[in-house]
Amino acid sequence: MNEAAKTRSTSMKKTSFLYRFFDLYYDGFKNMTLGKTLWLVILIKLFIIFIILKLLFFPNYIKSNAEDGKEAEFVKEQIWDR
Repeated sequence: MNEAAKTRSTSMKKTSFLYRFFDLYYDGFKNMTLGKTLWLVILIKLFIIFIILKLLFFPNYIKSNAEDGKEAEFVKEQIWDR
């Protein structure tokens, strides 16, 4: 490829939507200072909400009450009985 074709090819890639989308977020997170700490706090809170609380407060009701292999039948009976 000649030099003009290489330049055109490179400039087309850098103007594509995906490249600009990635570059925007990459540059934003790279230059972030306080935001990194806030994202860490958010991720820790989400971990606590979805993992820890699920394990402690939401037991697997179907597995503990239905026979093995008949979970769908158990759910169907529960829905029809209510």
